[in-house]
Amino acid sequence: MTVTVSRLYDSYADGQRAVTDLEAAGVPHSDISIVSNNSDNWYNARKVDRDGDGVDDRAEGAGKGAGVGAGLGGAAGLLAGLGLLAIPGLGPVVAAGWLAATAVGAAAGAATGGVIGALTQAGVSKEDAEFYAEGVRRGGTLVSARVADQDRTRFDGVLARSAVDTQSRRTAWQKSGWKTFDPAAAPLTADEIRRQREQYRSSTM
Repeated sequence: MTVTVSRLYDSYADGQRAVTDLEAAGVPHSDISIVSNNSDNWYNARKVDRDGDGVDDRAEGAGKGAGVGAGLGGAAGLLAGLGLLAIPGLGPVVAAGWLAATAVGAAAGAATGGVIGALTQAGVSKEDAEFYAEGVRRGGTLVSARVADQDRTRFDGVLARSAVDTQSRRTAWQKSGWKTFDPAAAPLTADEIRRQREQYRSSTM
């Protein structure tokens, strides 16, 4: 039996490390997904050089007329397939993997829920799915992996290393008036995302 383990991270870098750790622990990149908020346009602003040749891969891909992610996916793992997407309720995200594909497919088919629907279909509770969606909306990064049930504890431990404390973060949001994820709410602006991230950093220092 396959189950889904998920964790929220305050930064893409933390989520990226979690993906790398999962792959190193033996989870195929086809069973891992990452969704990271891009409202502040960090992904467009940085050079993407997955093959280490000093040239931005997006420029190379445009010159070759081919998708760089597709070309490198097998060799470089999940993170080689990152792409920009717009997911209802979350706004612009950088994402790769099965969860993003399911969320976008649900939206295209007019199914409700987007990323929440994708997570609940994968066995995540609605309460946790709403928390994860809200976390991405507020600037976070979500990493999910499909793993064998007997390996759940081990891989959940891998994901937990630099993850957000779910209960304390949920409590903090509720104290400020948050009740549930609202897919109709406007995405946060770049300034709002920066303020959220600064607040997270100060609360963990």
